[in-house]
Amino acid sequence: MRKKNWRWLLVGVALLAILGGSTWYFHERPSLVANQEQQRILKKKILLVALGDSLTHGQGDEKDQGGYVGQIKTRLEDKYGNQVTTENFGVTGDRSDQIKARLDSQKEIQTGIRSADVIVMTVGGNDLMQTLEKTAFSDSSSTVEKAVDAAGKTYQLKLTALLKDVRKYNPNAQIFVFSIYNPFYTYFPNVTVISKAVAKWNQLTKQVVAKYQPATFVDVDYLLSYGQYTTREKRQQLAAQAQKTNDGQISQASVLAIMNNKDHNLNEYISTTDNFHPNHLGYTKMTDKLFNAMVHNNSFEYQTR
Repeated sequence: MRKKNWRWLLVGVALLAILGGSTWYFHERPSLVANQEQQRILKKKILLVALGDSLTHGQGDEKDQGGYVGQIKTRLEDKYGNQVTTENFGVTGDRSDQIKARLDSQKEIQTGIRSADVIVMTVGGNDLMQTLEKTAFSDSSSTVEKAVDAAGKTYQLKLTALLKDVRKYNPNAQIFVFSIYNPFYTYFPNVTVISKAVAKWNQLTKQVVAKYQPATFVDVDYLLSYGQYTTREKRQQLAAQAQKTNDGQISQASVLAIMNNKDHNLNEYISTTDNFHPNHLGYTKMTDKLFNAMVHNNSFEYQTR
């Protein structure tokens, strides 16, 4: 009987230990976590520095509100209740090496990057366009693909040099880098060579960005390339119409005709000013993507005590 009693006593002690541990886990641990979270203090002021090409400059925004830079300021302030200051160093037409050259030579940009809490970049579109302008109208898709592959290796080196420079001036700020997109998709949905080149370029950018943490790649390719054609059925109808219109082929004359049309674009997110850059709605869609990425990677909004 004594042995049985001892066994029951041991079981009781074990249960008490388990219950005691559970009590600590459910009651003490939350307070510990809360204390840790209390160390994160919301910053009263945030400096957002935007660096890049025409998409950062805000070209195509018919409301002249600065594209995504103007919109993300308001979104962040509404969400976190602090003051967001923005500095926009976007220049239309800049390639990755030209953005780097400006950073290397302009003290204003260096100071902005050095002081930034968060950095947003658009880069790569003009690098790719430089290659596509030479080859996109080739009858051989393999010729285009080879040219893109070769140019992609050079682009990765240039982008690496740019991000290395950014990190030299600011090792810690969170960086958000937008993808590029295909502004001609809705007119030439059957011509896959450009879409493939854009997808490859985005993959190259994503690979480089991942090496310069904390950094996030913000993919807007699907969003801005497809526009309102969000379902497979809609895109199939678009492709059928394009087949009738241009026999599934792309030519320099057809591209110029699209870009010179100032009244309409098949993609409701693309500006009719040049039929290439986002319009205000397009920039709003870009801002939505950026904002969601920032909310999920929001350490730049806080300081530790």
